[in-house]
Amino acid sequence: MGLLLGLVVVTPASSGSARAGVIPVPGLRGPVNLVVDRWGVPHIYAQSARDAFLAQGFNAARDRLFQIDLWLRKGTGRLAEVFGPDYVEQDRASRLLLHRGDIEREWASYGPEAKEAATAFATGVNAYVEWLAGHPTALPEEFEQLGYKPKRWTPEDVVRIRLHGLSYNLPSEVERARFACVADVKLDRVRVRLEPEHEPAAIEGFDPCTLPEDVLSTYNLARDGVQFVDGRLRAVPVDRRPGAGGSNNWALSPSRTTTGRPILANDPHRGIGVPSSRYVAHLNAPGLDIIGAGEAFAPGISIGHNQNAGFGLTVFPADQEDLYVYELDPADPNRYRYGDGWENVTRVTEKIPVAGGADQAVELAFTRHGPVIKVDAAHHRAYAVRAAWLEPGMSPYYGSLRYLRAKNFTEFQQAVGHWGAPPLNHVYADTGGDIGWVVGGLVPKRVGFDGLLPVPGDGRYEWNGFYAGADLPRSHNPERGFVATANEYNLPPDYPKDRQLGFEWAEPSRYQRIVEVLSAKPKHSLADVTALQNDQLTVIARRVAELIRRLPADKPSTEAALAMLRGWDGVEHPDSAAAALFEVWLANHLGPGFVALVLPAPAAELVYSPDITVLLEALENPERWFGPDAREVRDGLLLATLSSAYEEVEYRLGGKPADWKWGNLQRTRFNHPAAGQVAPEVAEKWNVGPFPRGGSWNTVDVSVSFDFGSEFAHLGGASFRMALDVGNWDASQVINTPGQSGDPNSPHYRDLADRWRTGKYVPMLYSRAAVLANTKQVFVLLPK
Repeated sequence: MGLLLGLVVVTPASSGSARAGVIPVPGLRGPVNLVVDRWGVPHIYAQSARDAFLAQGFNAARDRLFQIDLWLRKGTGRLAEVFGPDYVEQDRASRLLLHRGDIEREWASYGPEAKEAATAFATGVNAYVEWLAGHPTALPEEFEQLGYKPKRWTPEDVVRIRLHGLSYNLPSEVERARFACVADVKLDRVRVRLEPEHEPAAIEGFDPCTLPEDVLSTYNLARDGVQFVDGRLRAVPVDRRPGAGGSNNWALSPSRTTTGRPILANDPHRGIGVPSSRYVAHLNAPGLDIIGAGEAFAPGISIGHNQNAGFGLTVFPADQEDLYVYELDPADPNRYRYGDGWENVTRVTEKIPVAGGADQAVELAFTRHGPVIKVDAAHHRAYAVRAAWLEPGMSPYYGSLRYLRAKNFTEFQQAVGHWGAPPLNHVYADTGGDIGWVVGGLVPKRVGFDGLLPVPGDGRYEWNGFYAGADLPRSHNPERGFVATANEYNLPPDYPKDRQLGFEWAEPSRYQRIVEVLSAKPKHSLADVTALQNDQLTVIARRVAELIRRLPADKPSTEAALAMLRGWDGVEHPDSAAAALFEVWLANHLGPGFVALVLPAPAAELVYSPDITVLLEALENPERWFGPDAREVRDGLLLATLSSAYEEVEYRLGGKPADWKWGNLQRTRFNHPAAGQVAPEVAEKWNVGPFPRGGSWNTVDVSVSFDFGSEFAHLGGASFRMALDVGNWDASQVINTPGQSGDPNSPHYRDLADRWRTGKYVPMLYSRAAVLANTKQVFVLLPK
């Protein structure tokens, strides 16, 4: 408690936060200092780890209550309880995909601290909700606007919800099946390249043309986010293209840095909104001193550092799920064929509370493989999901509890060996100078199939355990002096070929650019690392530039377009005219033109955009793709689509190319999920932006955007970035946009947005002296 010496306890500036400096908190066993620094990062000083987790829950509710309450209601199927009967079906979908296994086995999967941490965290959230009951004016204004109260938590809520795990293959299975119905499935590589090179195995007993159009409706309803649109809560689809999310991380050994200490960098990619999907916090207690980012709705830290080691993560795109197809007994649709006989569908009836009406009963159905997401009664078929993420110990990111205190690479490897979901590339660096990469996850061992198409659920296509722990690749202090990942295909050349972990990976241009920059000079500073996190050079454009270097212009618009791209350095800055032309060309003209040229029309209609790696390979090696006169056909495609792209940009940005800016087409808006429900002036307060945005799908500074006609809307990317100076912890840098707080009235709601937009950071303070020097608020939490 020595941190408080010399400090004055202050009250929060926000009317939506606790106003008292000293707050009695039920459940605490000792006093806790909750210190908020000038950038909104909470530093929690407790006398036990349990109290630290409890205070973390209390603080999460203080700063992010509406966000975590909406997550809880969506994940556990309790939206209809406050929003009415229109949301019963969405609640049913969410309940169908909850973890329903033995809870004691679940707790044991995460280690000895898991149950206590979740119990303490839930107690802390509930303590803040209870505090609000006595201080109703402090209730976040979203609840007032929408007319309901926050829900209380149970410890099980922390681990039962699995829908934020980012490891989904089912949509691609279905898309491949639809493709196989109309064309040779080998051509599906135009949609997504398989790595290692692989042809999808034929599935005996499955006709891809029999899949119902709505086979994934329930699955998608459970997975999709929620947002209020036109006064109603609607599902917000998330992009399902391979690599659409992505993340970057790397670690440099002391020999490769200007400081002589390791540097670790991480920028995980999520959807862009307000508040940020991650929350930065610092937990300090005897035996525990950890800072970094985690999920706002769970205890612990998944990305950050302790006294000895730092760690970061990216998704390792292993295939963790399959769609099973069942033949139903025409005489008894409650039975499905399995082996030589029939098995009964397990059915569970639950009551969903509904605002303004009576509870509604819903039925949930399960096979031996998992939840039934579709019944096609007319054809006597049912469809169910088998997912590794429904196994025990698979609550996304909760496995990080095991490495909070890791002191060396051996301990870190052991902790990651228990990791379940999502499958991740973990990178590591410590004060002893070690760096490393360890893959963590639970990956099915499939018998007789590759997981790329739906399969009959009659027993012919089963899982035979899992690859995990020591079965997965890793690297320790590699000779080149760094480790790096960007969701690319990164299985080592000597990795056993019979371990099929997955075939769909992010295209490699982000990884290639990271390696290019890290290899370009012998040593890098922390400033070099943060510059690389904000790098907007696309190696895709450099490859295309080679293809158009000698092309002749056939009309003025083509000549102007060629001149613009030939003189471009490939950096997609918001002010770049060439970037605007290139991205419109790639997304709206060249990509679709290639698809239409190489695929039969029924298949082309199913491909939203081509795999960028396949597109580039085809353009660079036209003989394999374009038939007779391949180079002429290729050049004709390039010229025709470039000319039409130039005309489109001219139409959208005006007739003066000198005035074109990529940031006038691609924009960032941090939209509050409930902004569509409130008056325009309130929505303007809740939303942040718009800002001009640079980068693209293929730059290290990722910008996942979609062209909605009026603009390329920036929907995904690195809302959180971290760069660690390992050992000199106070020099570490972080940014979390648009701000730490989810309270629109807080000074930390949008205060980091401009720094993020311009590639700037704030210190990630760790030492007590540094925290003390930058303290803005202190709450003393006392046992009640």
